[in-house]
Order: sequence, then structure tokens, then C-alpha cells
Amino acid sequence: MTSKDFALELFDALARRRNITGEVIDGDQLKEFWEQINDQSFDSRLKTFFDMVDKDADGRLTEDEVREIISLSASANNLSTIQKRADEYAALIMEELDPDNIGYIMLESLETLLLQAATQSVITSTGERKNLSHMMSQRLKPTFNRNPLKRWYRGLRFFVLDNWKRCWVIVLWLIVMAILFTYKYIQYKRSPVYAVMGDCVCMAKGAAETVKLNMALILLPVCRNTITWLRNKTRLGVVVPFDDNLNFHKVIAVGIIIGVTMHAGAHLACDFPRLLHATPEAYRPLRQFFGDEQPKSYWHFVNSVEGITGLVMVLLMAIAFTLATPWFRRGKLNYLPGPLKKLASFNAFWYTHHLFVIVYILLVAHGYYLYLTKDWHNKTTWMYLVAPVILYACERLIRAFRSSIKAVTIRKVAVYPGNVLAIHLSRPQNFKYKSGQYMFVNCAAVSPFEWHPFSITSAPQDDYLSVHIRVLGDWTRALKGVFSEVCKPPPAGVSGLLRADMLHGANNPDFPKVLIDGPYGAPAQDYKKYEVVLLVGLGIGATPMISIVKDIVNNIKAKEQAQLNRMESGTSDPQRNKKESFRTRRAYFYWVTREQGSFDWFKNIMNEVAERDTNRVIEMHNYCTSVYEEGDARSALIHMLQSLNHAKNGVDIVSGTRVMSHFAKPNWRNVYKRIAMDHPNSKVGVFYCGAPALTKELRHLALDFTHKTSTRFSFHKENF
Repeated sequence: MTSKDFALELFDALARRRNITGEVIDGDQLKEFWEQINDQSFDSRLKTFFDMVDKDADGRLTEDEVREIISLSASANNLSTIQKRADEYAALIMEELDPDNIGYIMLESLETLLLQAATQSVITSTGERKNLSHMMSQRLKPTFNRNPLKRWYRGLRFFVLDNWKRCWVIVLWLIVMAILFTYKYIQYKRSPVYAVMGDCVCMAKGAAETVKLNMALILLPVCRNTITWLRNKTRLGVVVPFDDNLNFHKVIAVGIIIGVTMHAGAHLACDFPRLLHATPEAYRPLRQFFGDEQPKSYWHFVNSVEGITGLVMVLLMAIAFTLATPWFRRGKLNYLPGPLKKLASFNAFWYTHHLFVIVYILLVAHGYYLYLTKDWHNKTTWMYLVAPVILYACERLIRAFRSSIKAVTIRKVAVYPGNVLAIHLSRPQNFKYKSGQYMFVNCAAVSPFEWHPFSITSAPQDDYLSVHIRVLGDWTRALKGVFSEVCKPPPAGVSGLLRADMLHGANNPDFPKVLIDGPYGAPAQDYKKYEVVLLVGLGIGATPMISIVKDIVNNIKAKEQAQLNRMESGTSDPQRNKKESFRTRRAYFYWVTREQGSFDWFKNIMNEVAERDTNRVIEMHNYCTSVYEEGDARSALIHMLQSLNHAKNGVDIVSGTRVMSHFAKPNWRNVYKRIAMDHPNSKVGVFYCGAPALTKELRHLALDFTHKTSTRFSFHKENF
């Protein structure tokens, strides 16, 4: 068990019930202990729980014993905040069950209250809704088709329907590469070098042509300003999967690796050996390409511009591609020895990725000093690269210029449980963004060159910008260290790791200089296109969703106010005949987090949304996965306290907000099912931000419910 205190109390309770007083138990007693611990029934777990607290077995609980049972329950569920406030919650239970101030409560009374709380956690439905739910469950049951061809066709059909945007882009890319490869292959098959170097040189040149194309294309997915403009100002998003820009960047990188391997392999292992061992008569037609003297060894090729540039390019590419893999980039290789640990970090990835500047210079030189091509107009490498390189260079210049003129000051800094740093910045005058978008942040005190993307958590209507940064990598750790140094508590004993809270709105010269660049487009910004949206955030992945829920409330309030003003003035709606840009009428927000302290990150925002959302447009669900699922005896007391405190004070004891929390993980199938039942014939936008582990399940459910119900679910995932 994760809690040693809870485990010891449990053991003592099991021994006390069996009148075991010694320090030894035998095998039969151990078996009894094990069976009771593993009994999943609510009554059995409740009985074990009572035994742990009622140490004198008199059937009565004093306030001290109630306090102890609350502390034990909070410990078992990793709820440190509730454990600290055990006195307050014990008094609440005594007030509820001991109105006459006798000084104790009966176990039966507490058991009745706990059972009532457990029963309330089961949602009852009307007969009509139950029938509809049963019919939908039957329809959603997986059916097994005995015909393998039909099964294959059905799977392929679903795959294409869900991925058709990606499919046509990848197919077009493969076709273009195949055409270029074939063109070069045929061209060199007709060349005089073919007689000596054979199909090897055709393979090498065909692969080289695909590398040129891919070295040009790989820059386009990271031209973020261009992609954001195309996403916002054009309708290309209907057919182009802008959300997959980084995935396409990685796919092209794989294409480059394959092309370079084929190109270098064909040269080194095939056509160069054939050239070295050719007879003088066979070599004679090749003098115009390789010189009058026939090469005698590999050193002839290595000791040339083509050889040096090629080898250095391969080396730099190998370094950049290796450190870009998830194991290195996310710092998962903790077993590396001391000096090499720095290679397994985001910093190493970021700096080595910028070796591409040298690679492109070498690529142009490699493509100019060619053995087999002498005319400048046939040296096409620069032709492939010129437009993408200029576009990317302009992007970087725009970023540098824009970040330098958009001066920001830090208004507030906060460090929350779970190692999350919240920064509130002044908003530049012309900084216009949409909820769900992100921006890059630079702090020269940490690194003058590094820019890191973070979702904007403030709403477009706010007069400030805010980001919430999870401290995970080396850069974020250094950033927290810089702010922690500035925000040391004053010596007078004033509590406040956060001196920034005291300087709210002031321009503190001690704060490090921060630059921002953006905003940049992201999948979640398109939520306004859907009448119904399902927003799912895992841990810090709630950041773009927080901005969206605030924006939804602001937009609805603005529409209501505009409608009221028109009614008062007697004017008609100017938007009636226009296509409405904000269509959202219902939103479901699910935030799943492991730690109770995580709810502090957005406590004020969630309270504000709950208070302003008078029409209950947004349905918010907080899930704390450290707590045992509802209906489990180990969390029954927490659920009872939750109900009592929310009824009396309107505050949830787990999240500290007005939003009631749920326990354990959501049943995502039931979530989709309920939305499908409540919104038939509707189009639902599903937006997810978080760890990749949940992506597959949410995407599969969206596809499954789309094909088996009248509700259409469109799944979108954030990519950084």
C-alpha cells in the first residue's frame, strides 16, 4: 500500500477482530486477512473501515475517532488537503449526526449516511432514457464477421473515413517522389556512365532527387506563421490536415533518412567499386566526368568537395535525427552516464536541430560540385531549396522582429502544487488571438536563443496574457529557478513565495525579461464551428481548454447582451442572414488529473466560469485519479464529506472549487454515449490535449459512435 500508516492500521484492525494479540500469525490467519482485504463488496469494505477506527469495539465514534477515520481515508486516497482539514470535516459530521451534542455518534448512523452517499453516486434514469441507452448499447456491441475480406474492407473503410486528409497528402507525396525517382533513373540509364556504373548510379541519383525534394518540403510544416495564416484566412483546412504538421515533418525526415541511405549505399557499395575496377577501355568515356586519370581508391572520392560535404552532412543529420527521437528529446534515458545525460534533454534536441543551417549550406555545395553534371542549369539542388528557405528565413525574421516590438511586462507569477509555474503578462496592443492557440516564450536569463511553445490560458477578452508551465525539462526547471530566486519571501515573515502577488500590476525591475511570439494556430481554436464540444484535458493538458471555457461564457454573455440591446432599441439582428461564426451551444469539459493539488492551477477560473454560466451551457467534470472509484468503501467517506460540504458551503472538498469532483478515471464510452443520447443528429467536436496514451481510445470511440449513431464526432488532438 502507498500509505504505511493506513497499512499498519488495517493490519491492527484485522488482528483485533480475530482477538490476535501476539506478534505472529499463521498461514490460515494470513489467508483470512487476504480474503477480507480482497472482498470487493461495499459492506465488507465498510466493515473493515469501521474496525480500523472503533478500536474499543463499542459501536460508538467520538469526534477524535471521526477525525482519525477522515485522516485515514484521506491518506488512503492521497488527499493531503483533506487530511490537513480533518478537524473541520470531523466537526461537520458531528454537526450532522450529533445535533444534540451527546459527544459521540453511532456506527449505524454513519453507515446509513455513507450508504446514502454511495447510492447517490449511481445516476438514476427515466424509463424512456434507460430504453434508449439499452438500444444504443446493443447497437454499439462489436459484431464479428466471419468473412475475412469483409472484416478487412470494413476496417479499411473506417480507416480511410477517419484519415482521408492524411491519406491523400501522403499518397501525393509518395507519387511525386516516385515520379522524380523514375525520371532520374531513366535519365542516367541513358547516360554514358551507365555502361560502367550500371543500375547503381541510377539508384543513387534517383534517391538523391527525392532527398532534394524532401529537404525542401521538411521546412514547410514548421513555417508556423504561414500555417496559422492559411488556417485562419482560407478554407484549405477542409482538405489539408494542418493539425498534423509536425507529424508530416517527422514523416519527411524518415523519407530523408531512406533517401540518404540509398544514395550513399549505392555510391559506396556499388557504383564506386565498379568505377575503380573498370578497364582502361571502359573508363575512357568517363574521363569527362572523373578526369583523365582513373581513380585508384576511395580516397579519391572522400578527398573532394562532394565527398567531404556528403560525409559531414550525414554526420550532422545523424546527430540531429538521433537526438530528436522521443527517448532523447523527452529525457527518458536516465541510465546514461553523467556527461552523456545532457544529451537526453530538450536543450540538446533544440540546439542540434539548428545544425540544419550548416546542412543546407553543405547541401547546396554538394549539389553544385557534381561529377556527372557540368551545366549550371542542370544542377537543380538550389532550385528545390530557394523558395522554402526564403519562406522559412522570413518566418524567423518575423518572429525576431515581432517579439522585439511586442514588449511585455510580468504582472504576476505563481508556483502551484505539482510543479506548475503560472505567468501573467501584459498584453501587447495588437496581440489578437483565439482560444486554443499557443505562443512561444523566451527568457534570456535562462537562454537567449531558446523559444518554447505554451498554450494561452487567458481568454481573448482578457486584458492580459497567461501561460501555465509544467516544470518537466531542463529549460522549465531553470525558468522556475530564476523566478523562485526573484520571488523569495520577504524577510518580515510575510508568506509568499510569490512576491509577484503583492506587486500585482507593478513593473518589478527584478523580474527577468520575457519575450513572446505568436499567436500560432492549433486544433482547439476551431471549436466554434461545432454546436456541441467535448473538451478533454489530462493534467497540464487542460491549459487550452481553460481558455476555451472562458471564451464560451464570454461569447454567450456578449450574444445575450447584444440581443437585449436590440430588443430595447427595436432593431433587427444584422447577423441573421450571415453565417454565424460562433455556433457552440453546449460544452462538456473533462479535466483528469492525478494529484489533488493540481486543481489549484485553475481554481479561480473554474469558480468564475461556474458563477457566470447561469444558463449551464458548460458542464464541467473534474476527475481525481488518486481517489478510489465512487462506490468503493475506501472513498465512501470522502464522497459523503463532499456531499455534506457542497450542500452546506457550495464548495467541493477535493478540488476546492464550486465544481463537484469525480473519483478514479472516467468511463469514456459512457461519456460519448451520454452525449450521443443528448445530442442526436448533431456534430460534436472532440478536442484533446494530454499524454498520447489516451489518444487512441478517444479517437476510436469518436469513430465508433460516428458510424453507429446519428451523432457525428470529430476528433482533434493537440500536437507540440
